Amino acid sequence: MEVLQNLIDQTAFFNGTLDWRSYVMILVAFVFLYLAIKKGYEPLLLIPIAFGMLLVNIYPDIMNEGGLLSYFFLLDEWSILPSLIFMGVGAMTDFGPLIANPKSFLLGAAAQFGIFGAYLFAILMGFNGKAAAAISIIGGADGPTSIFLAGKLGQTDLMGPIAVAAYSYMSLVPIIQPPIMKLLTTKKDREIKMEQLRPVSKLERILFPIVVTVVVCLILPTTAPLVGMLMLGNLFKESGVVKQLSETASNAMMYIVVILLGTSVGAKTSGANFLQVDTLKIVVLGLVAFALGTAAGVLFGKLMCIATKGKVNPLIGSAGVSAVPMAARVSQKVGAEADPTNFLLMHAMGPNVAGVIGTAVAAGVFMAIFGI
Repeated sequence: MEVLQNLIDQTAFFNGTLDWRSYVMILVAFVFLYLAIKKGYEPLLLIPIAFGMLLVNIYPDIMNEGGLLSYFFLLDEWSILPSLIFMGVGAMTDFGPLIANPKSFLLGAAAQFGIFGAYLFAILMGFNGKAAAAISIIGGADGPTSIFLAGKLGQTDLMGPIAVAAYSYMSLVPIIQPPIMKLLTTKKDREIKMEQLRPVSKLERILFPIVVTVVVCLILPTTAPLVGMLMLGNLFKESGVVKQLSETASNAMMYIVVILLGTSVGAKTSGANFLQVDTLKIVVLGLVAFALGTAAGVLFGKLMCIATKGKVNPLIGSAGVSAVPMAARVSQKVGAEADPTNFLLMHAMGPNVAGVIGTAVAAGVFMAIFGI
């Protein structure tokens, strides 16, 4: 009987580790798994995040010092995993549309309005400057940069909620963006067909990552871990002489990093730590930031449409958030709904890539402001 009692006492139901908040977060994990598996909403992100969330709310010690996922999370705090993610993104992404249409940089920059708008809102909601800066990066829909900046600004306590909010909104891009895009555009706007992009030479493709690295990192040296790795990955791809490195960065390494980062981020959402007023504020601020960024990109797209006398479809402005290539796909999808013969994907990839660079630059600006 004593042995049986010990066994019962060690179960999660009776060992005192679970309370109502744990059960709420377990339910949230199930919802995320449903969205990932049944609905197909970015399963590469949501499945590891949801499973990490499930594990930590059943067995909190897995995230305590010495627990398995605590070691994974150290790689987040040391900015290793975010930087490696950027290398993989660079190796997977075609920068050609941005090179062919440099005006896309303006759309990517406009979408960063969500970051600075959210920063002001966070200050008004009672967060200090560094916390507000770390939270606001969610507006760029860029999980790695959110984690990177939170670590650099010493906001490790907020890193879990910030990362979960960022990755959740990245995964939910197909749900969040279309209503905003349709609200701010007319059917005539959405039907605009854009001219085919010019061919980009191999020399341009090789020089682009080198030039961007030199220019950006000279102006904002603290962005070197992100921008440098992004451009290194792209140089692997475009140089054509290191196929093995390009394939490793974009496949095996990328997926390993996603597993480690996703499960460790999800494991920062124990009920006791996550279901707090400040955390809920972060989730709300993240949604506001993301909505502002999307709206700013679309509105600037409308401005460019007017300036070019109808040659720019405003929908591509929404891709200025740095969820690559999800946001570009959403621009394509909404445009195709208005006109099935409309093909906006490659045009939207320009602002999308510019958004990745823009979010890293925004992080560098915040680090410069706070003297990091």
